[in-house]
Amino acid sequence: MTRPPAPTQLVGLTPRRRWGDRLAVPVGLGGNTFGRTTDAAASHRVLDAFTEAGGVLVDTADTYSDGASEAIVGAWMRDRKNRDQVVVSTKGGNHPSFEGLSATTVAAAVEASLRRLGTDYIDLYFAHYQDDRTPIEESAAAFDALVQAGKIRAVGLSNFTADAVREWIDAAGSSGFAAPVVLQPHYSLVHRQPFEGEFASLASEAGLAVLPYRALGGGFLSGKYRTEADTEDRARGAGVRPLLTPEGLRLLDTIDAIAHDHRVRSATIALAWLMHQPTVTAPLASATSLAQLDELLAAPSVTLDQAEITRLNTAADDLA
Repeated sequence: MTRPPAPTQLVGLTPRRRWGDRLAVPVGLGGNTFGRTTDAAASHRVLDAFTEAGGVLVDTADTYSDGASEAIVGAWMRDRKNRDQVVVSTKGGNHPSFEGLSATTVAAAVEASLRRLGTDYIDLYFAHYQDDRTPIEESAAAFDALVQAGKIRAVGLSNFTADAVREWIDAAGSSGFAAPVVLQPHYSLVHRQPFEGEFASLASEAGLAVLPYRALGGGFLSGKYRTEADTEDRARGAGVRPLLTPEGLRLLDTIDAIAHDHRVRSATIALAWLMHQPTVTAPLASATSLAQLDELLAAPSVTLDQAEITRLNTAADDLA
C-alpha cells in the first residue's frame, strides 16, 4: 500500500485553507442519492459531469443506501482510474453493523468502507454522530491510529455538540493525536441554528473547514415544493412539508426574485448564500440529474451584494 501524505503535508497551512485550496470548485457533491433515487449508471453520469466541470470533493457515508453509495463511488473511480483526482469524504459510526465510536468499531467500520470504495485510503473520514457511550479520548485515539496507518488522511466531525467538538480538539492536542480539521454541520437558509449561534465562532477559532450538509433544505430551497401536492410521493416530501408556511413561501419568493436578477435558478442562489458565509468552505449538495448538477455548479460564479444577503437573511429570520 502506498501511504498517503500526512495531513500536515497537504496543500496550505491551516486546516480551513488546506481543504478550501484543494477544492477548485467550492461545492461538494453529496452521494446520499446514489443507490437510492439514482442507480449506478445515473450516478456515474452525475459524477462524470461533476469532475469534468472541475469538481473534486465527493461526500458519502457507510449508511447511505446501506453502503451502496460508497460502492457506486468506488466502482466509478475504478472504471475511470481517477482515484488520485478525487477527494473522497465518507463517514462511520452510524451503520447498524458498526454503531458507535469505540476503537474496535471505528477500526472495523473503516475497513468496510475501504472495501466498498475500492481504495486503500480515505481523504476525509468523519465521525458521523456523537457517541456518548464512548470516551472522546478513545475515539480520538482510534481516528489517530487510522491516520498513522495511512488509512485516512484527515479527521472530520459531524452531528456533534459544540462542547464535544471542543473536547475532541482538546484531547487531540493534549495527546498528540491528529486533530479534526473539518466540521460538517446541518446548515442552510432554513436551518441557521445551532450553527450560527454555537459553531461558526468555534470553526473560526479552531481553523476548521466547514462543509454544510442539507444545504438546500432537503430540496425546499430549490423551489420545487410549494404546495402539499408537490410533496406527494416524493422521497423528501415529509421533511419539507413543515416549511410550507407563509414565512417559508415568502423566503422562496425572495430567493426567486434574486435568482431572476442573476438569471440563475433558485437552488443556485441558496448555495451562493452559503458560500458568502465567512466560515463556510464549501456546501454539500446532491444532484439526481445533470440539470440539477448545473444549478449547483453555477453557484460559485454568483456574487451576492450586501443588500441581497440582507434580504435573504431577513426572509430566513421570519422562519425562526
